[in-house]
Amino acid sequence: MTFTYLPIADMIGYSFTDWDGISPEKNNVGLKNYTDLFTRPELFKVFLVSGVYLIAAAVQICLALYFATVLSFNTKCRNLFKGILFFPYLINGVAIGFVFLYFFRPHGTLDSLLALVGIHGDHLWMGDPDLVNKSLAGVSVWRYTGLNLVLFLGAIQSIPPHLYEAAALDGANRWQQFRHIIAPSIKPVISLSAILAVSGSLAVFEIPYIMTGGANGSQTFVIQSINMAFKFDKFGLASASAVVLIILILFVTWIQRRLVPEERVELS
Repeated sequence: MTFTYLPIADMIGYSFTDWDGISPEKNNVGLKNYTDLFTRPELFKVFLVSGVYLIAAAVQICLALYFATVLSFNTKCRNLFKGILFFPYLINGVAIGFVFLYFFRPHGTLDSLLALVGIHGDHLWMGDPDLVNKSLAGVSVWRYTGLNLVLFLGAIQSIPPHLYEAAALDGANRWQQFRHIIAPSIKPVISLSAILAVSGSLAVFEIPYIMTGGANGSQTFVIQSINMAFKFDKFGLASASAVVLIILILFVTWIQRRLVPEERVELS
């Protein structure tokens, strides 16, 4: 509680002031910071960037669900593939950022790989506003697919084996087993992954901050808030921005739980 709720309470208090983060004086400005946020469209354009990450998160969940389903059966070398897919999640985010800076640089690894399949030219993966967010979102897919894979694998392995045996006796193929046994059984975990995907896409920070610093149209809501506080000394406005982000995540989560209510799955 001390390290969670008290800082949040302080942040809410700061959001009603014009504090610059340094001065001992904190003048109460009421709802001015929130008015500035909602009346300056440029501050909300960053949510378009979050949309790219949301699409990437959907791709990530689909990939994780596919690999988890395949690897839950008697696949050759499945433990090796599990390790390969989960390994990126274990790597420090800073290290990933620097590695992919070289991967995306002009004449770099990605351009060389594309040249092998006949796609020539130097692409400004980190400099072109039309490419930068797609490239960064691709890094996030590579990094976090393993996390969802582990969640799905754990849920799938909890399904009683006799359900597969009964389905096989009825002539069900792998797709039918997935549709009628696996998907309904792990629905709560899929719902959890969807909630994490939405909240994560709204609060993206680490990868774009390390790789671009928010330049070339890659600034996210969190990077914008940090720049407000530590670059422009608008700590009150940044606090208001953080409060809005928390409320937005909670609201989206509530909507999602209403649309997809949690159900108790009986496996028998």
